[in-house]
Amino acid sequence: MTIHTIILAAGKGTRMNSNLPKVLQPLGGSNLISRVITTAQKTSDDITVVVGHQKNLLKSYIEGHYPSVKTADQDEQLGTGHAVKTAVHLITPNQRVLILYGDVPLISNATIQNLISSESPCSLLSMVLSDPTGYGRVIQDSAGHALKITEHKDASPEERKINEVFTGTMLVDGGLLIDALKSLENNNAASEYYLTDVVEILSTKGVKINSIQANPQEVIGVNNKKELHHVESILRTMNAEKLLDQGLTLTDASRVDLRGELSAGKDCSIDVNVIIEGTVSLGENVTIKSNVILENVSIGDNSVIEPFSHLVSAIIGSNCSIGPYARLREGSEIGNNAKIGNFVETKKTKLGNGAKANHLAYLGDADIGANANIGAGTITCNYDGVNKSKTTIGDNSFIGTNSSLVAPVNIGKGAYVGAGSVITKDVPDEALAVGRGKQIIKEDWAKNKK
Repeated sequence: MTIHTIILAAGKGTRMNSNLPKVLQPLGGSNLISRVITTAQKTSDDITVVVGHQKNLLKSYIEGHYPSVKTADQDEQLGTGHAVKTAVHLITPNQRVLILYGDVPLISNATIQNLISSESPCSLLSMVLSDPTGYGRVIQDSAGHALKITEHKDASPEERKINEVFTGTMLVDGGLLIDALKSLENNNAASEYYLTDVVEILSTKGVKINSIQANPQEVIGVNNKKELHHVESILRTMNAEKLLDQGLTLTDASRVDLRGELSAGKDCSIDVNVIIEGTVSLGENVTIKSNVILENVSIGDNSVIEPFSHLVSAIIGSNCSIGPYARLREGSEIGNNAKIGNFVETKKTKLGNGAKANHLAYLGDADIGANANIGAGTITCNYDGVNKSKTTIGDNSFIGTNSSLVAPVNIGKGAYVGAGSVITKDVPDEALAVGRGKQIIKEDWAKNKK
């Protein structure tokens, strides 16, 4: 049977004190709903998000980022059972239905797989707490099958001793869920339809309901900024543990933020306050020093990223040194044994093998050959206010300090550009180009000025 995932995300999230819906609050470089959808997509091709508060904003986000995901409107928030009812027309009896929550972002694929592997017509995700106060208790028969969920306020003294509580997540055969939803009633103080009542409805009909226990950290809900901060710290710890399991050396695991995917070879190390976003790959023996941001970057063997560098959509070769305070923007490709020093910015630029830009340069829309030397203060003037143009610098060329290369322009192989030059014409191979204003000296000028 295929799995249809329904994600409940209609709540107002008033306690967030935000203009954004609760499920669009940021978490780990993404947001709550994205993390839940991404996890659901690992097991389910059919996903429906139940929306309510600021539904148009949430729908627009989902359509833009997850076009295959459907939505269902819950215009009145009348309980979790009512929320699932709004999506019941999208369920088919031959599906298994997984119920997740848009504000419970840390549930893992492994936990969902445990639910699926139970092969029961209905499986609940529960957790065991040392202090279950406030949670609905899972009431079981002698065989360990769930009979019902009793809310804390309704539980007897004996039932309150039960430490296994319901998380709200369940996996149930579509046909059973469709029938059970028809029997839901709102005869309670809140006049709401509770999904928890489905458990008793099904067990009364003889359905054997399994209870699968989860890591409590995975099923923490987020209702305010304090809880959001707490979940962020849990996620950071989880991700750091993944890196340690991969064999990376972390100077301080509590001060590394993995907000994307990282693959790494042997003997790589990451210092403190490093942020990793998108897809990042490291070769072997790569050193990432402190306060570095890496986003969609590939770094070759034995390279070092010095402190306070920011690399985005860049490819770094082997045996390179980058930074400190380097900024490599989209389209930067740094060859093997190359050097990018402090306060150098590159964009859509290729730096050949062994080339160097040691400090204080802007290299945009440039193709720089092997073993070229780019002096401090060099700028490729790539933008004339309307169009971007390219600068080409040949192998073994030398660009003197404080030079401006006005694109489009080509500097030949082995060519030299004198310090302080403004170059507007092509420079042949092996030539020297000097483009300076004539120096004028006026004797005693300062004395006369006074």
